[in-house]
Amino acid sequence: MDYDTRPQPAEVGAPGKARRRFVATATTLFLLPVIPRLAKASTIVAVRTWPADEYTRVTLEMDSELKAEHFTLENPHRMVVDIQGLTMNRTIEELVSKVRPNDPYIRSVRVGQNRPDVVRLVLDLKQAVAPQIFTLKPVGEYKYRLVLDLYPRIAQDPLVALQIQDDNDPLASVLESLAQNSSDAPVPTVKGQSLPPVARTPAPPVAVPSPPSAPSTSGSPNRPLLIALDPGHGGEDPGAIGPGGTREKDVVLSIARRLKRLIDAQPNMRTYLTRDADFFVPLQVRVQKARRVKADLFISIHADAWIKPSARGSSIYALSQNGATSSAARWLAKKENDADLIGGINLGSHNRQVAQILLDLSTAAQINDSVKVGSRVLGEIGKINRLHKNNVERAGFAVLKAPDIPSILIETAFISNPEEERLLRSASHQDKIAQAMLTGIRGYFAEFPALASRG
Repeated sequence: MDYDTRPQPAEVGAPGKARRRFVATATTLFLLPVIPRLAKASTIVAVRTWPADEYTRVTLEMDSELKAEHFTLENPHRMVVDIQGLTMNRTIEELVSKVRPNDPYIRSVRVGQNRPDVVRLVLDLKQAVAPQIFTLKPVGEYKYRLVLDLYPRIAQDPLVALQIQDDNDPLASVLESLAQNSSDAPVPTVKGQSLPPVARTPAPPVAVPSPPSAPSTSGSPNRPLLIALDPGHGGEDPGAIGPGGTREKDVVLSIARRLKRLIDAQPNMRTYLTRDADFFVPLQVRVQKARRVKADLFISIHADAWIKPSARGSSIYALSQNGATSSAARWLAKKENDADLIGGINLGSHNRQVAQILLDLSTAAQINDSVKVGSRVLGEIGKINRLHKNNVERAGFAVLKAPDIPSILIETAFISNPEEERLLRSASHQDKIAQAMLTGIRGYFAEFPALASRG
């Protein structure tokens, strides 16, 4: 949930000309060039915080471009951000109250007028961080944004997270063994992060018998089937918003959690969530996470929207390397791929070559398998909701570009349709959607067990 305030902007003074000399105790110093010269003072129009275990984001939304400098201090850990061309107003002062006690990275925030034209933020930190500070130009409903992303100094390995969640499970030793083996996909990192050490010392192998009802994994009988669930959007990116104010990011996270509980209750099946809270995950990082945990299947969950409220029904999409199967699929792929622009991605931090490499590696076999599982799930969803398209559509969705994992994107319903928005808000209907997905997944692996044998 975001904390957003938009009071009337206060008047601010003209920018000063003097440059600040930073104290010698600073451990690091960065200059963020945005524009060569400020033509006028800026005004803060909104502040938001998005704390999560993976990283905490602080967003300052402004009515014009700016430039900022930041540096970090230790003993204790702090980060200082000087924003030029600003004077204090009520909105930025409210940032102090936005910090939550359970924030993994920020202990408190202090805000003050450092000079007539410079507002200084001092973030008292709970641990050492690898800060990513960048600006975003206006897009959608947002004006200019200054984004402060605070990542842990040691990158988090999705394999370790998966292992921790299953510590009390009989399959934990199998997952731990998986964590010890080298993965084709590296740990997702940002600039300034170090790779984590090996998860743990391997435990003695434990044989886990697969009940007859469990899908067979012919190549690795003791390895659980791992389903990566990807709730779309999150954080700064709300996704589509229904006429009643329902946000796509909230609905799809709820459905993903319900589906996770169902899958985890199955013999020899487990799930991994690409996001388990309300924060933004870049599209390519979602793919990297799924590949890191060696998922057998990737399912991205969304809710559709259209300019006409009469549009309704569920759809399922797979990747296409050679153009979309329809103009609607092409339009939807572009809309979903634009999530990084709304959510706010630091192009200087993430490896821009990854997306192209994944596209080049995507194979016809992966796409064919995706269509197979998509058809299975679509058939089950059609039993509980009207279908918008009776067949699996295909287009260039960035989030479906894992070359070695069957991947589908499910548009559960049209959140822009008042009746379907009401259904999407219903816990019972969310349960029906999750159950339909599970039935389709089980049917797919029962029919094509060899596809689950990559472990």
